[in-house]
Amino acid sequence: MANAHQAAGTPVEKISLLRVLGPAHVWALGVGIVLVGEYMGWNFSVGKGGAYAALIACWFAGLLYTCVAMIDSEVTSTVAAAGGQYTQAKHIIGPLMAFNVGLYLVFAYTMLEAANAITLAYLISQVAALSGYAGELNQTPFIVLTILFLAWLNYRGVLATLTFNLVITAVAFIAIIVLFLSTAFSGSLNHAGLMSGQAALPYGAIGVVAALHFGLWYYLGIEGTTQAAEEVRSPARALPFGTMAGIITLLIAATLTWYICSGLLPWEFLGDGVSGSVAPLFDASRLTGSTFLMVLLGIGTLFSTMASANGCINDASRAWFAMGRDHYLPQWFGAVHPKHRTPYRSIIFLVPIALLFALGAPLDQVITFSILSGLLEYTFMPINVILFRRKWPLDTIKRGYVHPFHPVPAIVLLCLCGVTFFAVFLGYGTQLIAMVAFYIVVSLWFHFWRYRFVKRGDQFTMPWPRPRGY
Repeated sequence: MANAHQAAGTPVEKISLLRVLGPAHVWALGVGIVLVGEYMGWNFSVGKGGAYAALIACWFAGLLYTCVAMIDSEVTSTVAAAGGQYTQAKHIIGPLMAFNVGLYLVFAYTMLEAANAITLAYLISQVAALSGYAGELNQTPFIVLTILFLAWLNYRGVLATLTFNLVITAVAFIAIIVLFLSTAFSGSLNHAGLMSGQAALPYGAIGVVAALHFGLWYYLGIEGTTQAAEEVRSPARALPFGTMAGIITLLIAATLTWYICSGLLPWEFLGDGVSGSVAPLFDASRLTGSTFLMVLLGIGTLFSTMASANGCINDASRAWFAMGRDHYLPQWFGAVHPKHRTPYRSIIFLVPIALLFALGAPLDQVITFSILSGLLEYTFMPINVILFRRKWPLDTIKRGYVHPFHPVPAIVLLCLCGVTFFAVFLGYGTQLIAMVAFYIVVSLWFHFWRYRFVKRGDQFTMPWPRPRGY
């Protein structure tokens, strides 16, 4: 019957993503991806510059990501389609920028997913060690099973995926609050040792700059809320509310995390991610002597890594799907599952890439790959929002949200990104150069080969006046 209709020229209904998400799901997506940064990763900044350098990095990165959240809330609530910043670049700047931003998104989230799987397997091995099975547990099966299970969950549907994220993210956040309330007023925290000059800033001002690199880990991924733009019921309401509520949640959680861990753990142990602390909140809970807190923070660490990996699969697959749908990649990736209404081919395709990095790369290298890809994406945002306001002034199109103080957030964000690039160069200069070279090579591939498949005139899907070039 369907074939008969097609033969008669009757258009076939196009299968699209489902609009089933609300503000709480957007919050769960953004905070769920990031909250693992409070449980692990941020403490590498302590090793770079000391405990106070890590606090400065926390607030520095908080300002950077507040600017990101403000800019994204305006542009994405207006350009409400899957792909987030990729779709923004496609409409506002052009194909080459869109292609690069799409790759930044995919690699940032896929690398973060790999880091989460590594951390989850490490936590399970630590629990086994505490139970008397030290060195007897192989972490590889847990890495593989984590990625496969969460990919299957994403395959089955976005509502179930992000409802799951909502629950486990809330538990992980509450665990931080409980640990803070249990230690802050009991006299068990001791920050006196941080007051001496050597302990406070052991490497001086250059240590503060170096710490900025891993300070991003406190908030890395909050911009992932934009990937839900095509699946929320009301983009104009859900995206700004969920994103801004998310950054506020993370500012609180990041500050409390630093306060707790720096008061319980020696800074040398806290900053050594190899032989020292890998999961600082869990290690801090062990020093309280409370079995309840140790179990709660163990669960919180486990849930935060699962929530982050789960959200990363969601976001990376949406970006890859959107690029396939627009012919920036083979159109095969732009398919939507007829029953579950998910970009199932993109989800499946990214699984082996995540497994490759999770099983074959050191944790700090994986984290740096994710941070650098995210940082390249943030550098594009100021240009994006300035052009957006210039091409479509406030009174010409309807916006879901208007961020205040423009262009101050854009200028501040660009300056902070420049400083952070320098900080990354201090510790991982070779990797930074290699990644920039990689993105230049794939840009050339897109320009000389793939661009001919892109019909630029069909890319502009918003009901606005078309800018020059479309």
